[in-house]
Amino acid sequence: MTPAGPSGKLAPPVKGGSAARRELVQSRMYEITFAGQAGAVLRAEFDDCEISVGPGTTTLRAGLPDQGALQGLLQRIASLRLELIDLHMVAPPPD
Repeated sequence: MTPAGPSGKLAPPVKGGSAARRELVQSRMYEITFAGQAGAVLRAEFDDCEISVGPGTTTLRAGLPDQGALQGLLQRIASLRLELIDLHMVAPPPD
């Protein structure tokens, strides 16, 4: 299957050399908020994300290359039994 481009439509494969190459898809930025204030140990579990701690919540901000990476991050949150409050994609800055 060909990866989805920014419009959500499948991008056609690009042919070159002996193997077909696929169009590169830019990563998307997500913010995920869960209940509780992450301490040092929990922050270490998400050292690949920007972390903001607010009153009673922690927000992770991460640039993820695809839906599989997003699912992996959500599984990490679930495995730590954290209560998910919000998940949204951050709009890219205008060109």
